[in-house]
Amino acid sequence: MFDFFNSLLGRHPESIKAKVEIYTWQICPYCIRAKLLLWWKGVDFIEYKIDGDEAAREKMAKRAQGRRKVPQIFINGEPIGGCDELYQLDGEEKLDKMLSRAPSKGFAA
Repeated sequence: MFDFFNSLLGRHPESIKAKVEIYTWQICPYCIRAKLLLWWKGVDFIEYKIDGDEAAREKMAKRAQGRRKVPQIFINGEPIGGCDELYQLDGEEKLDKMLSRAPSKGFAA
């Protein structure tokens, strides 16, 4: 039954092969908005809740090319930015293509 609704709504979670990671704060509205888009698309993402954890924030910033704001989103290890960048990729019809690519062999977070 969900397959019917997914196809009716244009969702294709079975085509998502990418490893998606998102660093968040629990009450951050941009984090919530980014997760909503990922949920809507059927993405099974890994969430790192870093509320008040400075060591985790430093790790995120190192991976995110120095960016310290949340959310920070990674697709197959590539930093794509935050909520605005995620929605921009979706609006430009680039996000689904990125999500359909499996991580390359030897990929490590």
